[in-house]
Amino acid sequence: METTTIAIDKLIEQGIADSYTYQEYRELVSTLLSQNKSTGHEQSEALTNYSMLNDRRMNRLDKTLKMDESIKEVVVNATAKVTWLVLTEGWCGDAAQSLPVINKLATLNDGISLRIVSRDDHDELMNNFLTNGGKAIPKLIAYDTQNKRVINSWGPRPSVATKMVNDYKKQHGSLDPQFKQDLQVWYNKDKGKNIAEDLSKIV
Repeated sequence: METTTIAIDKLIEQGIADSYTYQEYRELVSTLLSQNKSTGHEQSEALTNYSMLNDRRMNRLDKTLKMDESIKEVVVNATAKVTWLVLTEGWCGDAAQSLPVINKLATLNDGISLRIVSRDDHDELMNNFLTNGGKAIPKLIAYDTQNKRVINSWGPRPSVATKMVNDYKKQHGSLDPQFKQDLQVWYNKDKGKNIAEDLSKIV
């Protein structure tokens, strides 16, 4: 058991060493888009189009997101010294909705360091944080850098959206384009509230 823990810590430390700040990540995505590329090892026109849509979505959220005062208070008063390491890719629709909220919360407390890494470049790390056996992103790892231990993890979706997905899968077997559209509508109406609530519980 101890060996596994050490291995995970080493993978996380490698991830942190190889990571981007939020601003650097946004710039990386923009640079790749100017070359008609997405982040990640797989390249296709569809993935580039998703990335472009997500980039616009994140620009809008960065400007318009507002945090509830009660959530702000929790995050501001948290005493943890923690790194939030997020595994993601530019083409991921859930990540486009979550990352601006994660960033906004991290900026409220100097004790939270937000770092972002490519899932495809950190396959072994991703394999330690699977969701129902899949490499679903975004995946946030809350890591105590001082004591070198994982405190918590979150993702790939906020709790309400996760329930929506699970309920739909139970009824229909898989997610279809209509559901994915409905999920984006839910994200737009929710305005990051559910993500912020979830994350305030793991600060």
